[in-house]
Amino acid sequence: MLEIFNVESDSRCVRCRGAKMLCGKLRCPVLVKYYKYEKAKPLLDTLNLEGSSPPGVFVGRMGYPKVYAGPLLPPLHGDTSLLDTPELWLGKSIEEIVDFRFQLVRCKHRINVCDVEKGGKIIDATRELALCTNSTEAWAEFSKKPFGRLVLDDEVQPFGPSAPLKKLEVGSLRIDRKIEKAYEDTDLRASGAILQLYEDGIFVSKIQRALSVGAFGLKKNRRFVPTRWSITAVDDTIGKTLVERIKNFPEIGEYRIYESWSLDNRFIILMLPAAWSYELIEAWYPNTVWNPEGKGIVIFSSSEGYHGRSEYAEIGGCYYAARLATAEALDREGRQASVVILREAHPGYIMPVGVWNVRENVRNALRSKAKKFDTLGAAFNYISTRLEIPMQRWILNSTLLKDLLYQRRIEEF
Repeated sequence: MLEIFNVESDSRCVRCRGAKMLCGKLRCPVLVKYYKYEKAKPLLDTLNLEGSSPPGVFVGRMGYPKVYAGPLLPPLHGDTSLLDTPELWLGKSIEEIVDFRFQLVRCKHRINVCDVEKGGKIIDATRELALCTNSTEAWAEFSKKPFGRLVLDDEVQPFGPSAPLKKLEVGSLRIDRKIEKAYEDTDLRASGAILQLYEDGIFVSKIQRALSVGAFGLKKNRRFVPTRWSITAVDDTIGKTLVERIKNFPEIGEYRIYESWSLDNRFIILMLPAAWSYELIEAWYPNTVWNPEGKGIVIFSSSEGYHGRSEYAEIGGCYYAARLATAEALDREGRQASVVILREAHPGYIMPVGVWNVRENVRNALRSKAKKFDTLGAAFNYISTRLEIPMQRWILNSTLLKDLLYQRRIEEF
């Protein structure tokens, strides 16, 4: 069966064929996916697959509450942990990320999300893999050959071909003791398990993986959680807790700017000497992932005041990923601030790679030394030298900055 790639509806891809770059991107996303598929295809032309799971698992959301769940398995042996540890991906190129994610076959088995304890042998093995601390040997038998399509999403990490599972066997397991302890405590709420593991230094991605296979919560309430939901749930749970803690700290005493550049994304974190509030503003250039046909730059934002927000953020999971990274940095310092994050996504960002990109860029920026300014105007002037979009346009699209400037004018009367 021939694979069909979805391309722009106006036939530019047919006219361009990866040579003229008519879409304006620096690299052709169709060719990137095609070459990685061709590289992986010889390894996947089989009904049997064995290799070392990073460990990784994926729980889908289509058809909820009956969804597909199963391990991510590459045709590789040894230490494959990098393939499913986004905390280690900062600095990797789009091609590198696509390369090692395309090698992960998504093994699919249909379940009801409530069947945490009665899902059968395949689901039990999948859960055990999710709790492992290192790469684990596994063998899968499929009822159909893996289909070589790269799945891209702005919420979850990309993953490659998928195939329906017939059998699954795993080798020797080394369970993460801290995660296992939370799994065995059926009287501990899921939020408590998430926070406890985070405080114990467990990677956020590992916590998200365990939550998705129903490893946390009161025994009667345990459910499988679609991967994209588990990512945001963990970011939100940890972020909200840290925010409540930093509200007890003194405010910073100056205007600060932190920066991180990656995958043709530019991140500026502006901290202001005020009580906690937070905003993420994203600007998508034409020919980027979410503005492929646009003639101009699209800007949108989500924000919260001191008391938080009651509705899901318009921007989606990126909002909660960036808030977590921001709150943990302030918590380390023992300070609070009003924070505005500005993100420019330029045409080199040719395909989505998941919210980890935002979380890890904000973390990276906040690990660096801040540039400090005595006035907001001086901070704005500096931002104008680092981002292409004029500062005035950022202000017009910002709830927090407009409120701040308006309040300043009132106080001057």
